[in-house]
Amino acid sequence: MSNTPSRTTAVMATIRAKIAARALGPGDRLPSIRRFAESMGVSPSTVVEAYDRLAAEGLIRAQRGSGFYVAAQSLPALKLAEGDTPRSRAVDPFWVSRQSLDADASVLKPGCGWLPAGWMPQEAVRKALRSLSKGDDALLADYGGTRGSPALRRLLLSRFGAEGIDLAPDQLMLTGTGTQALDLICRFLLRPGDTVLIDDPCYFNFQALLKAHPVRIVSLPYGSSGPDAAAFEAVLEADKPRLYITNSALHNPTGATLSPATAHRILNSAGRHDLTIVEDDIFTDFEAEPSVRLAALDGLTRVIRIGSFSKTLSASLRCGYVVARADWVEGLVDLQVATNFGGPSPVSAEVIAHVLAGGSYRKHMEELHRRLARARRETAERLSTLGIEPAVTPRGGFYLWCKLPGETDSATIAQTAVADGVVLAPGNVFSHAQQAAGFMRFNVAHMADPRIYAALEKALKISNA
Repeated sequence: MSNTPSRTTAVMATIRAKIAARALGPGDRLPSIRRFAESMGVSPSTVVEAYDRLAAEGLIRAQRGSGFYVAAQSLPALKLAEGDTPRSRAVDPFWVSRQSLDADASVLKPGCGWLPAGWMPQEAVRKALRSLSKGDDALLADYGGTRGSPALRRLLLSRFGAEGIDLAPDQLMLTGTGTQALDLICRFLLRPGDTVLIDDPCYFNFQALLKAHPVRIVSLPYGSSGPDAAAFEAVLEADKPRLYITNSALHNPTGATLSPATAHRILNSAGRHDLTIVEDDIFTDFEAEPSVRLAALDGLTRVIRIGSFSKTLSASLRCGYVVARADWVEGLVDLQVATNFGGPSPVSAEVIAHVLAGGSYRKHMEELHRRLARARRETAERLSTLGIEPAVTPRGGFYLWCKLPGETDSATIAQTAVADGVVLAPGNVFSHAQQAAGFMRFNVAHMADPRIYAALEKALKISNA
């Protein structure tokens, strides 16, 4: 095989691509000349020439008697795609997540979906970590069981029992995250072409996750006491959805609470149309007084409860759960083993169990209730000076779903504000039907900084100019 320039260039391009993709990092040894020649289908002399050229460029270096290595400064800087600035990105269900998760410490994030670090029970978490670090070596080194930490599952069984949901141990499993719990359910229950019903508006990541499944999405307007029961029945009759995904308590983004009458009518309709309901109950502990739950009314016949601890304890301690029929949980356990080889991190689950078992968690939540009530009131008052008013008065939690003045487009406001270092959550990222352009979700725990209101005022003026 002749040593042609095109083959040498191809070998060089392959090495550059491996370095750019971080498959090879600084100091890593390149494949041997003979082995790489065989894998590329070229002669050893072609690889030698390619390695020599890359060494001359400074991308790799030769080490006598040892081979070739990636140079220390060869790795390109990790950056977004060319021209992919925050303002040029499409304002879609991924928009708020991308802006919030990737923002540096200087960026203000009233559009994010979590509490500030200083509002979380840091000392209780540190205490749990110190205790676990002195415990069994297996906890720090081994895989966890397929259903997750027995200690945390016992605590959850007790909590659900207090709600009136009598569970057998085989009806509960832990998952890597709340989002993973929903993904497992979709993988388990849905088939290509199935229809899934969501609220409108709804948590934007419900839409984002469903995009990964070959399903049809339909949405239903969500009001101050839940979806309109007659419209719900009509959608089930016309579209025959397989799954309905919702929040019952402190609905995201509206903060609304499902009424008992609406809950009963939804369950009756679900029974007539063989609809399975996924009830995401992640905000349950933010309610001072518990509201109605579909899982409790239904007895887990056709309702699946999911949740996690990222909102109340730590977004860094990744752990979710699924409560469902025993035969479904059994299938979900197998699916989690296939996709994740076991349950959530044993360390995360045991830390959460330690914190929940102590009296500090109750005190932490009581303080959060007081702090958030004050923040909701103060945020609403400050927003009203800009003509921004809550559409719903929530019973708890950290969201305010607000109507912007006039015909203002919240996506335009968000794109203007992000250029000033403020990440907002515009209405249509939550709306599958794109009917919420005049709304914005605000996280009141992140609304104290006056620069947020200045950025909003500036964006409103630009929008209405």
